[in-house]
Amino acid sequence: MRLLFVRHGDPDYVNDTLTEKGHREAKLLADVIEQYRIDEVYQSPLGRAKDTASYSCKKLGIEPITLDWLKEFPAQANPNISEDVRRAYANELQKDETTGEYKSHILWDVLPSYYIDHPELFDRNGWRESTLVKASNMPALYDEVTGEFEKFLKANGYEKDGMAYRVSENNDRTIAFYCHYGLTSLLLSYLWNVSPFVVWQFTALAPTSVTEVVTEEREKGIATFRTLRAGEITHLRIGDEEPSFSARFCERYENVDERH
Repeated sequence: MRLLFVRHGDPDYVNDTLTEKGHREAKLLADVIEQYRIDEVYQSPLGRAKDTASYSCKKLGIEPITLDWLKEFPAQANPNISEDVRRAYANELQKDETTGEYKSHILWDVLPSYYIDHPELFDRNGWRESTLVKASNMPALYDEVTGEFEKFLKANGYEKDGMAYRVSENNDRTIAFYCHYGLTSLLLSYLWNVSPFVVWQFTALAPTSVTEVVTEEREKGIATFRTLRAGEITHLRIGDEEPSFSARFCERYENVDERH
């Protein structure tokens, strides 16, 4: 079985759709989408993912299925709990003008100076016990999303058993998920058996990039998922479209024109 995780195009987050650039990116992906030989398409309920999928689905003649758990991973940290948690986001924090309290912050957008002192975030199990995660709604949301993912894989013949999967009925279908960077990173970490913070902090998947994961059944009835490529953007190179900087940060601190 082959899983394709497709990130939405360059986002207009305010209106939950795509920018003009995002539409160009999605069209370029659709121009080459047939080469992936996709059998099924599932999409996030959010507009930017659905808009991206629409171009590919029209080209493929496939009706996408919307799955609520494919929406961007919504975990939020509460910076009012402690100074330590506030330090994870530093000057990115905003205050509510009425209450004077800090607004919740997207959990996984952590500053490097924080995780230098908190290596437990990268421990396969220890991340759950970290101060940052305990000050958030992440554990329950993580279990909910990965639980839905497990159900999906089981329905396709692969049931998680520790670090690998028991195969009840293998298949060679290609399944595409049009979703989001944070959510894709979480699902990859689940398949890789590592902390989600590893993928969140050390990868960046450009808008409309394709990440390919396939099963390997080296032993009868036991499978693993192997990642063949992450963040593939050949379609953008072919179309002479510069990859969006969304999900990335400045390469040098002095680069004032790049996101800090």
